[in-house]
Amino acid sequence: MGKLVVLKLGTGSFEAGFSVTLQIGDENVRPIVEIIGELPPNPEIPLCYHQWQSIYCQLKFSGRPIGIPKQSKQTLSLEDCEKAADNLRFYLNTWLSSHSFRPIREKWLEKLVPEDHIRVLLQTNDLRLQKLPWHLWDLLERYPNAEVALSAPSYEQVSHNSPPKSQVKVLAILGNSQGIDIQTDSQLLKELPHANTTFLVEPSGKDLTDQLWEQDWQILFFAGHSATDGSGNQGKIDINQTESLTITQLKYGLRKAVERGLHLAIFNSCDGLGLAREFADLHIPQIIVMREPVPDRVAQEFLKYFLEAFAHGESLYIAVREARERLQGLETQFPCATWLPVIYQNPATMPLLWRELHVSQNSQQITSVAKTPTRRGIKLRQAFSGVMLVSIVTTVLLMGVRYFGLLQSWELMAFDHMLRLRPQEKPDSRILVIEITEEDVQAQSSNRRGSLSDEALDKLLAKLEAYKPRVIGLDIYRDYAVQPAYPKLAERMKNSDRFVGVCQVSNPQTSKPGIKPPPEVSPDSLGFSDIVIDADNVVRRHLLALTPPPSSPCTASYALNVQLALRYLYTEGIQLQFTSDGAWQLGKLTLKPIEAHTGGYQGIDALGHQILLNYRSFPNLEAIAPRITLQEALTSKLQADAVKDKIVLIGTTAESFRDYSLTPYASAKGQSQEIAGVCLQAQMVSHLLSAALDGRPLLRTWNLLGEVFWVWVWAVIGGVLAAYLRQPTYLSWAVGGVFLSLYGFCLILLILYSSWIPFVPAAIALGGSAVIVMTVIKPIKQS
Repeated sequence: MGKLVVLKLGTGSFEAGFSVTLQIGDENVRPIVEIIGELPPNPEIPLCYHQWQSIYCQLKFSGRPIGIPKQSKQTLSLEDCEKAADNLRFYLNTWLSSHSFRPIREKWLEKLVPEDHIRVLLQTNDLRLQKLPWHLWDLLERYPNAEVALSAPSYEQVSHNSPPKSQVKVLAILGNSQGIDIQTDSQLLKELPHANTTFLVEPSGKDLTDQLWEQDWQILFFAGHSATDGSGNQGKIDINQTESLTITQLKYGLRKAVERGLHLAIFNSCDGLGLAREFADLHIPQIIVMREPVPDRVAQEFLKYFLEAFAHGESLYIAVREARERLQGLETQFPCATWLPVIYQNPATMPLLWRELHVSQNSQQITSVAKTPTRRGIKLRQAFSGVMLVSIVTTVLLMGVRYFGLLQSWELMAFDHMLRLRPQEKPDSRILVIEITEEDVQAQSSNRRGSLSDEALDKLLAKLEAYKPRVIGLDIYRDYAVQPAYPKLAERMKNSDRFVGVCQVSNPQTSKPGIKPPPEVSPDSLGFSDIVIDADNVVRRHLLALTPPPSSPCTASYALNVQLALRYLYTEGIQLQFTSDGAWQLGKLTLKPIEAHTGGYQGIDALGHQILLNYRSFPNLEAIAPRITLQEALTSKLQADAVKDKIVLIGTTAESFRDYSLTPYASAKGQSQEIAGVCLQAQMVSHLLSAALDGRPLLRTWNLLGEVFWVWVWAVIGGVLAAYLRQPTYLSWAVGGVFLSLYGFCLILLILYSSWIPFVPAAIALGGSAVIVMTVIKPIKQS
């Protein structure tokens, strides 16, 4: 499929600059890329163009303008024209290499490859922009299958009620030929294959109008004298030696011709941009004109090369480019001949192919036979219609049931099952977990509060800071002040830029009061410990941020794990930024919050900024990072290289404090695996670091339209199988095989791309549509 590139130049001027919008996409679909840039002021370009145009128009060659060109008072040569052309080319490419235009240039190079077939539409109303030789842009010269066309910003599609004909209908207007040779044009048109050409030689205005009204023309051709007025908005053609007409004076006849199937207008005459701009208001699909006065020889050779390529199967754009570039052989006599031909395109229509304008006799016979349906053909269509109806109804009902959450528990079970099948990963060496075990709790002094005494924490922080970790996170609540006997501990917690404390936000919905932060820790060094738990008490989501209620004792907006990850990434040169749609940006990583209906989740509370938690896969999830007990850390077993530049997480794993959460993974007994709170925080820290620094993908889901289409495809497959295979045994085996394929697809996409796609709805659609079709639709093979 070809590519469509639209370059929209907004209102502006060469004196003030232009805003530019670039759109890139496949033909006949919505653009996949849109980016905005600017072209800076550059008044030199219109001056260079005017200088070149003045020299070009004063050269003495036989052309097709209206009237007689004025003679120059000075002698100008081809070399003068070529020098002016080179000067214009230089200034144009310098302008298009401007810093403010660079994002558009870079996005073009990123999304398009030289092998692409590309239509480039330059969308602007500015005549001076339209007159520029855009084909000289050095970027376009890298793409041999690209051609640029002009387009008006305002356009609409006109419906055509003209099926292809046995021969292409061409109306050729041969106007005033005084001083020029248009007989060559006439002969070239006569030699067109599969064409029925009607020639109007120097017609009157009435004769021309009658022809436009009375027949269905597909191509309109004009050869003769023409010109554009000083405003650039109106063109005029000499239809005979005494009568000249503008497009406006032919408006009604031309409008009728467009409605009846006029696809292409070719004005093989001088200075045709005014004709194209005026013709565009009639919404004709394509127009080919000459930008400037055109020598006879150039006009004839272009027409020959274009018709030869177009009639032999090339697209309109490739045919124009090929014909235009072949004119280079004439540029030693007629400078800048390759600058002259240009397409003026209606963006609402697809590019034209010659074969679309006519059908061969064999094709007509085949079509005639196809219109005589057989009994089997009727049954095929009936069965197909039935399958499509069943698949659509099944999909709509199933997605409706899913939307109200009736499939959520099944989908989460299937999701958990597939997560467990993912390959094992390596521990995250950027994190060190210091766990307070039950033995560590009992070994501390009797005056401790909670799982970690002031004395033990003071010693631990002193030892850790000597080894220079990047950040230390304390995942233990301390809603009380440090005892006076440990002033250094209070100082470390208050002034250390490495230390992050924790608190718990209150939840009015569950009457949860929350837990105050350590009094010594500043609000900027706090993170909340709150997590999001699903209805089955499993943690599958990662809560990054929230807005605490006014009454909450904990005012932290970011999670503890987020605070740790952001501090680590800051030293890597990555800072948190926010996109216009509210997503988080960490370098090249974008964190878009999930919504109430995301993947298998339906109608959940998507408070704050949540994403799906992509656990680092291990048989035991607590093996996320190296671990060491408190007693080991306070002795000589803690080495400097285990701490330096690491994230150190301190938390309890003691059973008596029950800081544990359920995960999607299974324990050895087949039950949901529990994980200590400090290890869960480590999983979440690793989740962010791995995505931002290692390119490990986040868990992602499809949008609603993609999920509906996916489920519908499997419903169609089930229906087609049932329509062909009437034996229950064969159908069961076939549906079973397809079910395994569906399972394999979902698992592979989850493993390779971390994509959670609907497995349960697709499986139900597959089996449900097969059962319904088997029950209510007659078999296809039955005569």
